Formats: sequence, structure tokens, C-alpha cells
Amino acid sequence: MKEKTIVITGASSGIGLATGKYLAARGYKVYGLSRRAAENSPINFISCDVTDRAQVAAAFAQIEGDIHAVINNAGVGIGGPVEYATPEDIKKIIDVNIIGVVNVCQAAIPRLRETRGKIINIGSVAGDLIIPFQIFYSLTKAAVHALTQGLAMELKPFGIKVTTVLPGDTKTSFTANRVTNEGDAIYKDRVEKSIAKMEKDEQEGKDPVTVAKTIHRVLKRRNPPLKVTVGFEYKTLVFLNRLLPQKFVNAIIYRMYGGE
Repeated sequence: MKEKTIVITGASSGIGLATGKYLAARGYKVYGLSRRAAENSPINFISCDVTDRAQVAAAFAQIEGDIHAVINNAGVGIGGPVEYATPEDIKKIIDVNIIGVVNVCQAAIPRLRETRGKIINIGSVAGDLIIPFQIFYSLTKAAVHALTQGLAMELKPFGIKVTTVLPGDTKTSFTANRVTNEGDAIYKDRVEKSIAKMEKDEQEGKDPVTVAKTIHRVLKRRNPPLKVTVGFEYKTLVFLNRLLPQKFVNAIIYRMYGGE
């Protein structure tokens, strides 16, 4: 296989790092756009804050030759009730999870037009199944799903394929690193219980390599689907969410993550 160049954001840990290593081991040249580099990694790291449009443009200028795919993986979370979310935390999650994706897409599209390449946006099952006390994360991932759908239509004449990959619970430190706001006393410990349940599910979740394998399959397909959910159980949940009344779905999610 002729070496293909892949750009991954948020490549210093979690799904991004696992994907970078997995692809590098299979002959891809991988560039990682992150604020910090992972040690002993085959990924070519470029220091970059995806929320800074100028930094993103400068990072892409450092990548020589063709770019065959971009994987928008960088993301952050906020835990806690909407009532107590600070403007600073709300701005940060929107800047990273939405604006950062847009910045990278804008820098990548001219290069991908030349190769008829792919954009793979990392969404989340939480973008379809809205989770209490992480509503802003769900909101931003739903926006990423919408961005993917729209870009797929805008870029179709150029042969650029756009896909969202939806992981469910994945064994990373994402939830543990989430910023948590106040309000637990008012909400009677529901926030603490809900986030503890998320952390438990995450640590019992899929290995990030499972997500990396799914991303690799998308890269290899000539015409990948618009949306790919990782894992049979999560595919079932996403399907049922479309099929069942929303009130019923909300009741199920509330029992899982409502903190009671």
C-alpha cells in the first residue's frame, strides 16, 4: 500500500492516541495535532490548539504532500446541571468540540479536494441519546453529527467522503478529566451519583483500540456510511432511540443516569 497521510486531532491520549498508533502500525503516516505530545509514539506531533484558527492553518502548512484523511477527535466535557454551568466552561466546550472541528475542516478541505479524501468526525452515542448532567457534551456531539451530515452534501461533488463515528463507553480517562460544576447539594447528590455511574461505565467500556479498528474500516471503504456506531449494543440503542417514543427513551436514560 502506498503510504497515506492521516491527520488526527486530540492524538495525545485516549481514542486519538490509540487510533494513531493503530494506523501507524498499518503503514499510514500519522500527524497528531495536540497541545502536547505523547511519549514513545509513532505519531508525528504538531503542537496545536484546535480552537485557534491561525494555529490550525499553521499546523496544516507544516504537513507536506497529500493528505488523505482527517480525523476530528479532540474533545472535552462538562459534568453537572445546566443551571450551574459557567459561561467560561460553556464557551470552552463549544470552542473545542464544535469550533475546533470547523477550524480543522476548513484547513483540511482544500487539501482533501486534491485527493478525494475523507473527513471522519468523532461523535458520540451521547449525541443521539442525551445524557443528564452532561447535556453540553451531548449538545456539542449532536452538532458534530449535524455538521457531518451537511458537509457530506456540500463536499459530495468533490469526492470527499464525510462520516461520523459514534463510540459509546470507552475505557479512557475522559469522564475523570471532565470539568464538574457546582450544584450537587441542590440536586441532592444526583450529580455525584450520575457522574460516578458514567465513570464506572467508562472504565468497563470498550478498549479504545476497538474504536481505532472501526475508524480503520471507514478509511478503507470507498463509500463509507454517513454514521457508524461502535459496538452492537450501542447500534441497538441508537436504533431504538429512533424507533421508540422519546418519552420512553428519556425514562430509560433517567433510570441509568438521573442519579436517583
